[in-house]
This record gives sequence, C-alpha cells and structure tokens, in this order.
Amino acid sequence: MLIRDYKKSDNESIYDLFYNTVHYINARDYNKFQLDVWAKKNIDIDKWCKKFIKSYTLVADEDRKIIGFANIYKNGYFDCLYVHKDYQNIGIGKHLVNKIENYASKMSTSEIITYSSITAKSFFISLGYNILSENIVCKNSQKLLNYKMRKILI
Repeated sequence: MLIRDYKKSDNESIYDLFYNTVHYINARDYNKFQLDVWAKKNIDIDKWCKKFIKSYTLVADEDRKIIGFANIYKNGYFDCLYVHKDYQNIGIGKHLVNKIENYASKMSTSEIITYSSITAKSFFISLGYNILSENIVCKNSQKLLNYKMRKILI
C-alpha cells in the first residue's frame, strides 16, 4: 500500500469509494433514507471534490486502486476519512490518521476537530479522540446523528 498526495484525476475513484463505503459500512447505523442524503448517487463529482484541492488530502493506493482517503484543513478541521468497504479493519484508516496528525503537528495546530459518524466513533476514540458533543445534521428532512470530536496534539 502506498499513501500519496491526492490528484484531481482521483476524483471519480474517491467518490465511488465514498458512496460505496457510506452505503455499505454505515448501513449498520443509519437507514437507507439517511444514507441516500449523505451520499447521493448522481452528483457533480468535480464540484464535490473541490474541498480536496483546498486541504491536505491523502490517498491510500494499492495496485493503482484507491482503497482509502483522508483530508484536513490547516485550521485543524479533519473533514474526511473513508476506507474502501473491502479493506476495513486492516490498518489503512490508522495509517491515514497518523499521516493527517503528523501534518497537523507540523502546521502547529494544537488540536484536531472532526465530526464522526456513529460507525466511526469507536475507531476515533481508540486513537485518542474525545467526544465534545452530539451533533444532528439535517438534510432533505433526514436527521443524521454524528459526534463532534477532538484530539489535543502534544
């Protein structure tokens, strides 16, 4: 596995990974209607991926297949962390988080803030993140519970 910087040519693969991971992995904790508003089938992928140009974005690549990605902004907001549904629980997410945290430390960020799904909450807790509050996101009359979490960097 290679962890590398994001390229614009990754957009389609990243969105496919995001969509499939949300609809498969997060189906444990969210219903179909919630999943459909979280990860829509037909979107403008390049528009959705603009955030990756504005942030530090990493891609986990295995044999030219994207199997994970993560991004963080300079202010310490950890936006995305997704691992392909077929590559869960083998350390890819942890590798991506370590790289993201190292970047944040170099940027002199004292803390990282993220919003974790119900599904990812225990993963983030295992890496030293603390729950600050529950958060409800409302999209198209669907309410999605997530958790505002923080990790203080030493």
